Parts: sequence; C-alpha cells; structure tokens
Amino acid sequence: MKAGKKIKVVLVSGMSGAGKTHAADWFEDQGYYCIDNMPPALIKSFLELSTFRYSKSMKAAFVVDIRSDEFFSGLNDTIDYLKIRDDIEFTILFMEASDATLIKRYNESRRHHPLTCGKTDEEIIQRERDMLADLKSRASFVIDTTSLKVANFNAEMEKIFGEGNDRISAFAINVISFGFKYGVPQETDMTFDVRFIPNPYYVNSLKKLTGNNKKVQHYVLKHQVAKDFITQLRTMISTIAPCYVKEGKNHLNIAFGCTGGQHRSVTIANEMARIFKEDGYRVTLSHRERKL
Repeated sequence: MKAGKKIKVVLVSGMSGAGKTHAADWFEDQGYYCIDNMPPALIKSFLELSTFRYSKSMKAAFVVDIRSDEFFSGLNDTIDYLKIRDDIEFTILFMEASDATLIKRYNESRRHHPLTCGKTDEEIIQRERDMLADLKSRASFVIDTTSLKVANFNAEMEKIFGEGNDRISAFAINVISFGFKYGVPQETDMTFDVRFIPNPYYVNSLKKLTGNNKKVQHYVLKHQVAKDFITQLRTMISTIAPCYVKEGKNHLNIAFGCTGGQHRSVTIANEMARIFKEDGYRVTLSHRERKL
C-alpha cells in the first residue's frame, strides 16, 4: 500500500427491501470490491489480505444485514476497529424506506422477508427496525429510497461517494432528540442540554403534546434564550463544518436533550434540522423516545 493512501471501506446495511443490492451494484461499478452478506467479524481479516492491500482498488464495500446468523457477532467491535484505523476512511451507509414501500416491494418480488416466522409484514418490519436501531444511529449516511427512482438513487450515491463531489453538500448532520431521564445516546459528536429553556410540560394545555405540535413549537421558540441558542449554534456549525470536511470527516451526530425527550428537545431538533437543510447539508432527523 502506498504511504499516505487510505483504504476506503463502506459498510452497507439497512432494511430488507430498502435497496442494499442497488447500493452494492453502484459501488461495484465504481471499482469497489463488493462482498454481500459478509459476517462483520470477517471484515478485518479480509482487509489484511495482501491481495487486497496491494491491489489498485483500495476500496471495499461490505453488505451486512440480518440474513447472516453472525450479524451481531462482533459488529460493534468491527465498527470500532475500523473507526480507529488511521489508514482507513470508514463510512456506514444505512438504507431505509417506509413500511408501505417495503411491503409493496416484497409483494412485487415475491420474496419472503428473512425474518418471516408466521407474523404479519408490519410486525416483521418493526422487529427488523428494532434490531437495526443501534446500527442506524451510528450510520454516516441514511438514504431513504421510498420515493427514489433508480436515476435519483444513483445521483444520490454520486453526491455522497463520487470522486470530486461537493463535499459540503455531501456532509451529513444527523439530528437526534432524547430525554436525559432515559440516558444519553451513544455515538454523538455534540450533545446539547436544552433544559435551560422554559418547559411546556408545566403549561396544562401543552403538557400532553410534543415538540412535533405547532403550539409547543411556538411556546419554545418564542423565548429569546431559545432564539439566541439557535442563532449561535447555526453560526458555529457553519464555521466548523468546512473544517471537518477538510479533515476528512463526512458527518456529525448532534443530539439535543431535555428531561423527558418530549417537548423542548424535539422542538429544537426539528428547528435545527430545518435550518441545516436550508444551509445545504444532508440531514436526518430522529426522535429517540418511542411515543414520538
């Protein structure tokens, strides 16, 4: 391997029927070594093979999903190993789609879901979502293929992984809301405690609502302290994002927490996700507490 040249490694995972095969095909067309249904524990061994390390490609994409009985065996250890290697540029791509889209694709392909065990499609999909939730939270990029045609999908892949792409427009910001009473999320680059904002929970008409409701959003965002926080955070991210890109980082995980993860954190997460999209970043948004 040439000194200073990094190995590009992409771990492709996601929901069954969301488009992992199409992603693998795209990587193969770009000259990546592609291995489907790869047990995570074997990835390290593959990368150490001299036939790969001294090849012209130096790029590999591994599709890992729940089809493998060894899917969870060593998965987190493998991810941690790949992240700390200075000679590896590591990315996790998670493929997503709506429940209705996934069910439609199963029916059209006449293929059974790998978790089929006498349950309904909806139950099986929810089980898979639960199994993959942690991996999705660690993803560098999430592509939702619900409304994507092949041409749009290829354009999206080119935008993220293409040589000479616009790195700022490909830079992803993953926004998460959570409740401190349920613990702080793993794998966050920045965690902000927004409990300094007055709490809608103590307003009777807002108590049972969430930050997805416009009345709650109005209450939270009308306070000057919330406005100042949002303005300053926007300025900070616009300052540091180009620096992260220059250093080779392709995403940020930003979490906002309040007491229960229902009102303030959800409102701020929604608003910052909107702003980040407006500023040209790729954005994913998730509210961790399940009732949302």
